[in-house]
Amino acid sequence: MVLAASFVEDLVRGTLQGLPPGAVYGLIAIGFVLAYKTSGVFNLAFGAQAYVSAALYFQARNEWGWSNLAAFVLAVVVVAPAIGLVLERLIFRHLPPGSSLAKLVIAIGLSVALPNLFELIVGFEPVAGRTPEGLLPNGAGVFYDPLGLYSFSRDELTALVVAVLGAAALAALFRFTAIGLQMRAVVESPRMTELNGIRADRVSAFSWALSSFFAGLAGVLIAPRFNTLSAPDFFNLVVVAIAAAAIGKLVSLPRALAGGLGLGVAIAIIDTFLPRIVERQQWLEPIQENVTPAVPFIVLFALVTLWPELRSSKEQTDPLAGVDPPPPTPAALTRSPWLTRITIVFAVCFFLVAGLVVFLRADASWLFVVTQAVILSTIYLSITVLTGFAGQISLCQGAFAAIGGFTVFQLADRFGMSVLVGAVVGACIAAAVSALLALPLVRLGRVWVAIATLAFAAFFDAVVVKLPFVGGGGTSLLQGTRVPRPVIGPWDLADDKAFLVLAVLVFAVAAYVVSAVKTGTVGRTLAALRGSEVASRSIGISPTRARVTAFAISGFLAGLGGAMLSIQQKNVNYASNFAPFAALFWLVLVVSLGARTVEGAAYAGASFSLMDRIIFQGTFIGWILRSEDRIPGVFPLSPKWRFVLFGLTTIAFAKHPEGLVENGKRNAHVRMAKLSARRDAHREPSADDAVPGEAVA
Repeated sequence: MVLAASFVEDLVRGTLQGLPPGAVYGLIAIGFVLAYKTSGVFNLAFGAQAYVSAALYFQARNEWGWSNLAAFVLAVVVVAPAIGLVLERLIFRHLPPGSSLAKLVIAIGLSVALPNLFELIVGFEPVAGRTPEGLLPNGAGVFYDPLGLYSFSRDELTALVVAVLGAAALAALFRFTAIGLQMRAVVESPRMTELNGIRADRVSAFSWALSSFFAGLAGVLIAPRFNTLSAPDFFNLVVVAIAAAAIGKLVSLPRALAGGLGLGVAIAIIDTFLPRIVERQQWLEPIQENVTPAVPFIVLFALVTLWPELRSSKEQTDPLAGVDPPPPTPAALTRSPWLTRITIVFAVCFFLVAGLVVFLRADASWLFVVTQAVILSTIYLSITVLTGFAGQISLCQGAFAAIGGFTVFQLADRFGMSVLVGAVVGACIAAAVSALLALPLVRLGRVWVAIATLAFAAFFDAVVVKLPFVGGGGTSLLQGTRVPRPVIGPWDLADDKAFLVLAVLVFAVAAYVVSAVKTGTVGRTLAALRGSEVASRSIGISPTRARVTAFAISGFLAGLGGAMLSIQQKNVNYASNFAPFAALFWLVLVVSLGARTVEGAAYAGASFSLMDRIIFQGTFIGWILRSEDRIPGVFPLSPKWRFVLFGLTTIAFAKHPEGLVENGKRNAHVRMAKLSARRDAHREPSADDAVPGEAVA
């Protein structure tokens, strides 16, 4: 009886302990559901919006000396809805309802750009080692223990109450008001809604303002749970809360709230009872260290891949999407032969000159960034295959690249294997993992594939990296995961110039393979699936085989590039190179510049590595002025501008989904064609222009 009473008491205490963090998860999940239900956008920028409001509230309270109420009004009531209105007006209004890829990529870009833009404008620096203050005075210092089992702080109770009331208010809005019905209708088809006399743009603007208000409210309420105030913390919490939103299938507010509360309670109960089990079963000790952070990601991945209702759910499509014009033809297929020859000659000359300058004049720092650009271009080709060719959105390319890097480290460190052989082995392992991951995902819609791959990336980051046979364990966390440079006969690749040659050769081979895939059977099959999966099935195409193949090729390229990057840096450097947030930025870069071509991946690699050095540090201005001493004092600019610039290229992506590189090529070809036509119009007629049988005047 005593044991039973103790068990029940601990169970109740664990349940009460899990309710406050569960309310946090539920509050964010409500925001996700609200955004998706009213705009069709899986808003991964929700965490960034929450961070902006939380940081602005902190700045107003602690730096500007405002009262709690005034700071709350500014951060949540004014700025948060204003951000939503701006995003809707400038970006999302111009996207068709069924463009899930564009919506998701833009949301990812905003999650990168918004925090950095806010910090630059306001002059805010992330806070470390200082718990932000909540809405109520002394919210973290006053506790209430109504049952004598667990003490709730004021901040925790506030989050609980707001989460429940917010879900109830939104449910009533959708169920009993005309604006709620109009918001759901606009998501389905704004054009059909307007045929019924409803201003779709105004309804959409209201939806975004309301969703952003909840993001700001969640950010201010969540901030006291951290002892730091930085954007990555909010993004990580959002990833956890997505599991709760998935329980509500991204459309049910009560189920999303219940999912958040249940997730918090489950984690707390595991934390309560698992240590006792481990005391009796010592072999479970390694599991105890990793199971708690893994629970939300395991739940999320299991929901997406195993829940029949999610697997059978269809993406939203606009009934009037058929009136949209077809995507433009690639510029390479429409330009004239002489312009193609000029383009090839110019490219060859440019790369020859650039290569000579790098090899003859570049110092070690320039060799490092150029080599990094080439290697990253190889990794980015994996996104070209998966997103550009197959139309699938993977948010775990960083994990595949890390598999290549860790494999090289383990094989070289434990078995003394050549790192070049280890790189190929790592690429093969990454391809196998990618193919296995693809098997349960190939029948899911794009949004659910993105959610599942994000869950895998978070699980890899929280659990797999810490395993001794992957990341090396605690020793490697302190000493690093060192990777040596190889020696090939007389060539010592410890020399940076020799290694650059190897990186260029690897990229050239990878680019050739990707080009062959695009024009071969696999590429044509993937193109047919993007056009119409039903029609493709009718002629015998297997979507499962084609997409698993695309995932495997993508994983191989990412693993190969990750291994090369680790060899170049002589260390895996997982946190700075391959963490989940890095993979998000990779996708933004490649898709914004051009995910359907090899050139897009090359431009993305060069932009990531070289733009900070050339543009933001003022080196290009120094070249123009022929002296580094003449560089204006405004330089160097903050590295945050790189994230802002590339994050905001999503605005251009909204209008040019083919990518900025492809759009620039097309515009250049149009200008060249006009010049050619103008030249022909002013040219005197010749005998070659005469019509047969007629004389030339």
